Amino acid sequence: MSHPESRALGFIGLGIMGAPMCAHLIDAGHTLFVHTRSRVPEAVASRRATHCTTARGVAERAEVIFLMLPDTPDVERVLFGPDGVAEGLKNATTRKTVVDMSSISPIATRGFAHRMAALGHDYVDAPVSGGEVGAKSATLSIMAGGDEGAFGRIRPLLQHMGQNITWVGEAGAGQTAKVANQIVVALTIEAVAEALVFAAKAGVDPAKVRQALLGGFANSKILEVHGERMVKRTFNPGFRISLHQKDLALALDSARALGMALPNTASTQQLFSACVAQGGAGWDHSALVRAIEALAGQAVAD
Repeated sequence: MSHPESRALGFIGLGIMGAPMCAHLIDAGHTLFVHTRSRVPEAVASRRATHCTTARGVAERAEVIFLMLPDTPDVERVLFGPDGVAEGLKNATTRKTVVDMSSISPIATRGFAHRMAALGHDYVDAPVSGGEVGAKSATLSIMAGGDEGAFGRIRPLLQHMGQNITWVGEAGAGQTAKVANQIVVALTIEAVAEALVFAAKAGVDPAKVRQALLGGFANSKILEVHGERMVKRTFNPGFRISLHQKDLALALDSARALGMALPNTASTQQLFSACVAQGGAGWDHSALVRAIEALAGQAVAD
C-alpha cells in the first residue's frame, strides 16, 4: 500500500552510501525506481523497489532522480551518456529535479546544472558528510547548491537521509562546501597523527594523551574517532584513502583554477600518496598516521 504522500523517486548508485540512503526513502513510503551497475544490494532488494536496466528508465519514471556515484566522470556518464538521465528527460511533460549527492568537481557541477536547465529541468548538487554510519542512521550532513526554490521542494526528501541540511548557494556551492569539508577533515587527521606520534616519540602513552586532549580545546570528532583508530590500529575503512585523495585532488584543481594556494592540503595529499605507495589505497584515511610514523621512526602503538 502506498503512502498518502508517496512520490515517484529514482536512485542511481547503490553502493555503501547509496543503498541505505535509498532504503530510507522507501521506508518513508515513496515509490523507488533504482539503477545500479552491480547487483542490487540486500538493503534495497529486501524492500519494494523497481529495478531499471538503464538510467534513462529511471528518469522516465521518477519525478526526482537522486545520484550517488564515485566521481565526476561517473556522474557525467550517467547524466549524459547513452541511455542516460538526459535521454529520459527529453520528452518529459513535467519539470523534474536531478539531485546529485556524489562528491565531484564544483566546476563540472555548474556545467551539468546548465545543461539540465537547457532541457527544462532542475539540478541540485547535495553532497554529504557522515560516511557509512551517517548513511545508515540517516544523520548525514547535506550541503546543497542550486536554485533555492528547487532545494525547498526536495528538502522534505533530504530529511529522510540527513539532519544538518543547508542550502549554501547557487549551482556548485554544495560541492564547494563538500571540498571545504574534506580539506578540514584531512588536515585534522594529519594534526591528530602528528600529535599522537609526537607523544609516542617522547615516551608518553598516546592513548592517555588522546584522553587528556578530549577534554580541552583540541577536542574534535576526528580526535575522538580517528585518534582511537590510530591507537587501536583499526584501519579497515571507513572512508578509503583513495577516495579522500580524489576529494583533495578536487580541492587542489579548484584552487589552481582560482589562482590560490592550499599548501597544507597539498602536503597532506602527499602523505596520503606515501600511504598508497605502501599499498594503502584501501586503508581508512585515519591510516595517514602511518606516513607520519615512517617519518618519525616511531609507531603510535605496536
